[in-house]
Amino acid sequence: MDADIKRVEPVSGTPALIRPGQLLTDAPGAAAVTRWTAAVAEADGIFRVRLSPGVDVCDLVATVREQGNLASPNHVLVGQPLFFGGPASRPFPADPPSFPRAPESTVTVAVPDTGLTAHSWWRDLPWFQEQRREAVEPPDSDGDGGPNAQAGHGTFVAGLILRSAPGVRMRPLRVLDDRGVGDEAGVLRALARLRNDPPQVLNLSFGGHTFDDRPSPLLEAALAGFADTAVVACAGNTASDRPFWPAALPEVIAVGALDMSEETKAPFSAHGPWVNACARGEWLASSFLERGAFRGYARWSGTSFAAAVVSGAIAAAAGDRTPKEAAAYVLDPRRTRQIPDLGVVVAAPR
Repeated sequence: MDADIKRVEPVSGTPALIRPGQLLTDAPGAAAVTRWTAAVAEADGIFRVRLSPGVDVCDLVATVREQGNLASPNHVLVGQPLFFGGPASRPFPADPPSFPRAPESTVTVAVPDTGLTAHSWWRDLPWFQEQRREAVEPPDSDGDGGPNAQAGHGTFVAGLILRSAPGVRMRPLRVLDDRGVGDEAGVLRALARLRNDPPQVLNLSFGGHTFDDRPSPLLEAALAGFADTAVVACAGNTASDRPFWPAALPEVIAVGALDMSEETKAPFSAHGPWVNACARGEWLASSFLERGAFRGYARWSGTSFAAAVVSGAIAAAAGDRTPKEAAAYVLDPRRTRQIPDLGVVVAAPR
C-alpha cells in the first residue's frame, strides 16, 4: 500500500482507508486540536490539519465531534471498477457503441472523477472547449509509459451519461488520479467550486468506507448544500451490505450493479436497504482513451458505471422537470420493477 494511504480498523472487521496523520475539520475544530497540530491549511472553510507524530487521528476525531465540531479523518475515496482491493474488471477494447446526437440541452451533469480526455463524441462541443485545464485527464500521471488501472475512468463515465442523455452539458472535475484514488479533502474542494453554479445532476462514481461506519459530517454537510441537485453515487464493488459513502447518505441516490442480463445482481455489487436503484454494471460499452489497443472505446464493469447509467436517465428526464422531479420519475416503482436490496431497476442504453 502507498505510504500516503493507511488502513485503519478501530472495530474489527470494518477497515477503512485514510491519509495518515490528516484530520479535516471546521474553524472551531481546528482551534480545538491546536496542541496536536504540526501544520494546517484552509480552503473554503475546511481545515486540513496535519497532526504531530503518534497522534491517533480516529481517537482525536471522536473527541472533536463530542465537543460539537465537524471532524473527519481524510478518508481515501476510490473509483469503483475495483473489487476487494484489486481489479474485478479491467477495460477491454471495444467497437464504437451507438451514440445519438442531439441539440445542446440546458441540463448540466457534473462529474468529479479522473478528468476527461478529448474524444470524438465531444471534443468540438462548447462545454468541452470551455472546461478548465485542471479537468483534462492526464494520460500517464506517473510517467511509466503506460496507463494506470483507472486511466480513462472519467471518460468512460461521461460517455455512458451522454449515451442516455445526448446533448446534456458535462462539467468534469478531477478529484481522482489515474489509479482511481482520491480523498475527502479533494472532493470537498470540488464541491465548493460547484456550489455557486450547481448542476442539475451530480454523478459520484467513487466512494469508500469510514472508520466508524458513519457518514463524514463534512461531506454530508457539503452535499446537503445541493438541495436542488439530483446526487447519484455508486454503491461500491464490495459484494456486501456495509454502508459505502457517500452513496449511503439518505439524500444521495445509491446505485448497485446488475449483471449483463439486467435481471440479477452483479456478483461484485454492494447491496442493502440503503441502495435506491440499480442498473447494468457488467460489460458496458462507452468512450475511452486512444492508447495501445484502444481506439477510443472500451467495455468495462463496476458500480461506477451503473451509477452513470442512472445519472444519464435522470439527466434525460430533467429537460422539462426539476432535478428532484426527474429523479422521482426515473425511480418511480410504478414504472419499473424493483429488486430487494438493490432498489428500482433503470435500463441501460442499448
